[in-house]
Amino acid sequence: MRPPTNPEPAADDASKVRLALLVSHEHPLYRLAEAIDWARFEAELGPLYAEATGRPGLPTRLMVGLHYLKYLFDESDESVVEKWVENPYWQFFCGGTHFEHELPCHPTSLVKWRHRLGSAGVEKLLTETLSTAKREQALGDSEIKRVNVDTTVQEKAIAFPTDARLYHKARRALVREARGAGINLRQSYVRLGRQALARQGRYAQARQMKRARRETKRLRQYLGRVIRDIRRKCPRPAPALKSLLERSERILRQQRHDTGKLYSVHAPEVECIAKGKAHKPYEFGCKVAVVTTSKSNWVVGVEAAHENPYDGTTLVPALKQVERTTEVRPEAAFVDRGFKGAAHHPAGVAVYVSGRKRLTRTLRALLRRRAAIEPIIGHLKGEHGMRRNHLLGQEGDRINALLTGCGFNLRKLWHFFKEPFKLQPA
Repeated sequence: MRPPTNPEPAADDASKVRLALLVSHEHPLYRLAEAIDWARFEAELGPLYAEATGRPGLPTRLMVGLHYLKYLFDESDESVVEKWVENPYWQFFCGGTHFEHELPCHPTSLVKWRHRLGSAGVEKLLTETLSTAKREQALGDSEIKRVNVDTTVQEKAIAFPTDARLYHKARRALVREARGAGINLRQSYVRLGRQALARQGRYAQARQMKRARRETKRLRQYLGRVIRDIRRKCPRPAPALKSLLERSERILRQQRHDTGKLYSVHAPEVECIAKGKAHKPYEFGCKVAVVTTSKSNWVVGVEAAHENPYDGTTLVPALKQVERTTEVRPEAAFVDRGFKGAAHHPAGVAVYVSGRKRLTRTLRALLRRRAAIEPIIGHLKGEHGMRRNHLLGQEGDRINALLTGCGFNLRKLWHFFKEPFKLQPA
């Protein structure tokens, strides 16, 4: 059921303290809570709920506020609801009136809420951070007309996909699913598989590659035997077991130099991306296009792209997203050499690629300014959750990327509101 638009404030209770008596009105989080247009979320996200089915949903401001805090401070679903209980500013930010001593919701409610919104709904959260910056005159429309664009890799929360580890994990997942389906396997190889994986790791670490390959071959044989055993005893498996069998057979068949390989049993959307880094030649996840304003470094667009596209092909969707989130069409985009190819450049937007010659002094300075997007990507990864994505599926990749952009913009608003809050020397 649709959550109440204007939830009634709790009645005064001697055992509860009003948050207005605990928080400072000069604190940046208080000022940020007052600046955000919370009614906008209730109006735009309300149609996602059924009108008269089920119990009323959790307040929209609470769910939006928890996600803002989660990515502002790089918390998990579990830790953000636990810290909410301890912090009166967090409770006020999420629309509370009295200090509460119980969890606002179960952590899984955040997962279900993200599934309900999808990436299109989460994009509205990014839009509101930019709208708030405009209302507070921290961001002007003229700044959005010149943007920097770059791509990075958002890594998935998976272990490094060696062949031995993939064989072991696929066999273990099959055994678990078969037991749940009541299939009596001839042999599960639980103990032997664990021992073979440990030996393979030790041999590889010691550079005894012939012995390591022997253990990898043994793990592959164990996986093949379990697959054939399940196929014989269950000709028509359930959908979950059928999907797992197909993934396991794909892992069993793939060779070293194949394209479109499977790198994870539980996350088949993971791709292997080479960005030319000496310390990390290959990263496993998805490519993300990040767009920032050239002057003030606001994140005005962040779009996850799958199937490992060429950087140039991400430019048009990224600039369209900027137009959706800001209602301003960029006039100039400054990119690196990975975006070469005028065929991929959008019409009506001047695209300047690094290394271009015969430019005016202003354009040369703006092209040098393009490098400012690199530390922003570092902040998105190190402080706002893009380094390791734990959300499921391709939709989870898009949602996590958008919310990291929200976290970065909220951090900028935090510092914008923090200036008057600094203590004066005695």
